[in-house]
Amino acid sequence: MRKQEELKRLISVAFGRENPDVIFTNCSIFNVFTGDLEKKDIAVCNGVIAGIGDYADAADGAEVKIVDLNGLTVCPGLIDGHIHIESSMLSPKEFAKAVIPHGTTAVVTDPHEIANVAGISGIEFMLEKTARLPMDVYFVLPSCVPATPLDEAGATLSASDLEPLFKRDRVVGLAEMMNAFGTVRNDEQIIKKILSAKAAGKVVDGHGPGLAGNELNAYVAAGVKSDHECMTFEDAEEKLRRGQWIMIRQGTAAKNLEKLMPLFGEKYYTRCLLVTDDKNPGELISLGHIDYIIREAIRLGADPARAIRMASLNAAEYFGLKGKGALAPGYKADFVVVDSIESFNIRQVYYGGELISEKGKLTDYVAEYIDENDSHGNEYKSVYNSFNMPEVTAEDFKIELTGSSRRVIGLVPGEIFTREIITDTDTSKDAERDIVKLALIERHKNTGHIGIGFMSGYGLKKGAIASSVGHDSHNLIVAGVNDSDMAIAANAVRANKGGLAVVNNGRVLGSLPLPIAGLMCEREADEVQCNLEDLKNIAADLGTAKGIDPFMSLSFASLPVIPELRITTHGLAKVDTQSIVPVSF
Repeated sequence: MRKQEELKRLISVAFGRENPDVIFTNCSIFNVFTGDLEKKDIAVCNGVIAGIGDYADAADGAEVKIVDLNGLTVCPGLIDGHIHIESSMLSPKEFAKAVIPHGTTAVVTDPHEIANVAGISGIEFMLEKTARLPMDVYFVLPSCVPATPLDEAGATLSASDLEPLFKRDRVVGLAEMMNAFGTVRNDEQIIKKILSAKAAGKVVDGHGPGLAGNELNAYVAAGVKSDHECMTFEDAEEKLRRGQWIMIRQGTAAKNLEKLMPLFGEKYYTRCLLVTDDKNPGELISLGHIDYIIREAIRLGADPARAIRMASLNAAEYFGLKGKGALAPGYKADFVVVDSIESFNIRQVYYGGELISEKGKLTDYVAEYIDENDSHGNEYKSVYNSFNMPEVTAEDFKIELTGSSRRVIGLVPGEIFTREIITDTDTSKDAERDIVKLALIERHKNTGHIGIGFMSGYGLKKGAIASSVGHDSHNLIVAGVNDSDMAIAANAVRANKGGLAVVNNGRVLGSLPLPIAGLMCEREADEVQCNLEDLKNIAADLGTAKGIDPFMSLSFASLPVIPELRITTHGLAKVDTQSIVPVSF
């Protein structure tokens, strides 16, 4: 009965028979359907837009709130269609505090990272911690936990594990299907997961770098409807022609916007979204979120109207987010106020018709609301106590090179893929050849497995660096020039229940504790960023290469779904064959 009365009132307000709660006037309204601007009023009732028209002059009664927007432009709230909140290193509430001032009113997050650590408990933790935020957080369920059979994750999620979660209101799909190899070869578990998503009426996201021809046909035929791994326009165009939606990614690790600018053309833009995938706190603070991608796209020549639509309506339509992504009757009153669509400098952010941010800062009420409504989540023991491994010693990092040749992981500047480098086995020359030892320690189930290899292009000349952020299974990864410092760095991260650490000459020079699954912390974004910058400076003093992020580069060294050579807890892995290969031969 309540919903019936609310709908009747909404209709009456739209028609003009009743007063709205709020009227926004003296503004230009950007219409994502037509791409033009309208000088009209916005009438809001119960947090929903009742009408776009001439309402201010007809308002009857002092109880109507009139908001004069001083000739500024109103655009729909921004939607990030693909992000891993965990990769910001911020708890969900601190992530929200960082992105809301940039106009983000909704995100679609894949809790793949925390699920690889804590399984269903990790997903439930993220659902609970995002339930009462003044922004909408939707979920796509992790499709590959672990990402590949080579990974030793903290959990294994089957189709039957995920199936009950598809019934949740905020679950809108199955997340990036990273195991494209298994998908097109009819892997039983993958087929079951896809069918579960389809039965629940949910979308299936993709992750198919380089897929083409019949392999791409098979991937799309399976039901995979999007891709965010396009690094060339040609790759994206083929996938668009086969019916996929393309997520144009501009994050911290991968920046694909410039090469994908042709997608802003007339033929393509209605099937493209703007996403970040991974975004560190520093970029969220200094550059922005989806608003930054819009500004960058405009700078590179994009039509502002198309960029804004790709950051709002397109994401809502792809994921089936009803009443989101546009300024129109019946849509939720989530919007941003900007100087102009050309500059896209955000002045205010509204959520459900309520002002939540102004001049780049949360309103006091909203900041207090977020803190007061944040649940402690202490009952999630597997999330807050994710390390199940003993301390390590220098002896654990010893490796015997028996052959005359050695495989080395070669970092590629500006990219997350690696290359295989073949060198001799004389480790005495490693410092001058920019080669460091690399180890991945299983931390979830106390298996005692430690994979050891070597990496080039990192630049480290002294000490060791360790991190519990190691995609995708987030085991404990360490790079160093001597075994003793490597052990100290690894143990420092273990003692903090996760995070980052830098060591030299037996002394911990700095650390960043990330006690939430070894991935996130409760500190504010600017504080985390200051800590992170200090660590990067320390790492640079120890010789890490200019132009690389020492921690992000380390975290991706263990990612066994992106070519070519990676470290696993079992040793070196060739991604194309999904096989363990010897370090020396």
